[in-house]
Amino acid sequence: MPILNRAAELQAEVSEWRRHLHANPELLYDVENTAAFVAAKLAEFGVDEIVTGIGRTGVVGVIKGRGTSTRAIGLRADMDALPLDEISGKPWTSQVPGRMHACGHDGHTAMLLGAARHLAETRNFNGRVVVIFQPAEEGGAGALAMVQDGLMERFAIEEVYGMHNMPGQPVGTFSIRKGGIMAAPDKFFITVKGRGGHAAEPHKAIDPIAIGAQIVTNLQLIASRNANPLRSVVVSVTRFNAGTTHNIIPEEASLAGTVRSLDEAVRDLAEARIRDIARGIASANGAEAEVVYERACPVTVNHVAETEHAARAAIDIVGRDQVDTEVDPSMAGEDFAFMLQARPGAYIMVGHGNTPGLHNPAYDFNDEVLPYGISYWVRLAEQRLTD
Repeated sequence: MPILNRAAELQAEVSEWRRHLHANPELLYDVENTAAFVAAKLAEFGVDEIVTGIGRTGVVGVIKGRGTSTRAIGLRADMDALPLDEISGKPWTSQVPGRMHACGHDGHTAMLLGAARHLAETRNFNGRVVVIFQPAEEGGAGALAMVQDGLMERFAIEEVYGMHNMPGQPVGTFSIRKGGIMAAPDKFFITVKGRGGHAAEPHKAIDPIAIGAQIVTNLQLIASRNANPLRSVVVSVTRFNAGTTHNIIPEEASLAGTVRSLDEAVRDLAEARIRDIARGIASANGAEAEVVYERACPVTVNHVAETEHAARAAIDIVGRDQVDTEVDPSMAGEDFAFMLQARPGAYIMVGHGNTPGLHNPAYDFNDEVLPYGISYWVRLAEQRLTD
């Protein structure tokens, strides 16, 4: 089965929706205008039930099939943008300074709206399709908020599926894998407390900069010498602040960074080693180190059977050779992981072509991808809810 004719027909109109959303980005849970746009479109399509305010500002639509089955699957898109100034130069560039859709959530929302329209028109399935429009994916754990608000139970969702665009992957392709596909993206903050003094008399001070530098170096040993080399982990120090001028040894130095892991045991190891290394090096040099470790979303783990279902739908759209079922996992994070903890499901990547990367100020969603995403959602729903 190639791209749906209806999806191709809808491309121009769905592109208009997408570009409207792109020009009017909203952040985290403050997506009231985006949510209102989504809810209005669902009503226009004749979606049977529309519920707003799930997970604060999420929107859920229920489309009933032609049969009598009560089975339900969930299809999820994210709605929020990023705090970034856009430089794409497109006519539909962000109209809000300091905000832009740099991760393609405008495209994700538009594709699911396009699929909802087709499914509401045809209803060629037996059961219920629950379309989920989620706020606050970019660091706000909106997926968790929706789950905690009773998303799965209220709509009796049995399986849940997500999709993300992937720059660098050709348009007309999909990629997926069983097991961990996206990492757990944790954060850490280290404060080294020494003793300030004159830079000409370092022996009278306890230099938190020198101690912090040792900590940075030794944190790199977690990946290279502590973790099993067959189990990936990334430890990156991304901020180091200390001092006010050239001739004063400061009292404190602060470090911050991220840990990315695909295994809960490795995640535990990294947290423990960061605490041990920071405190141990500080103590050995007469200082103290305070460590704050913040766990974000868990590893995004695709369930085996649902990954096979997702791959089959993608293959029906673009052919077997255009679907990579053993793609390497990404060390980026994705809060859809919370939904996959609540229900079996799978997360798939759709090719975005040779474009600027995600979270890049020059990024813009490639509208050529729209028919592929719409067709995938429709095919998946029809396959999973057959008579």
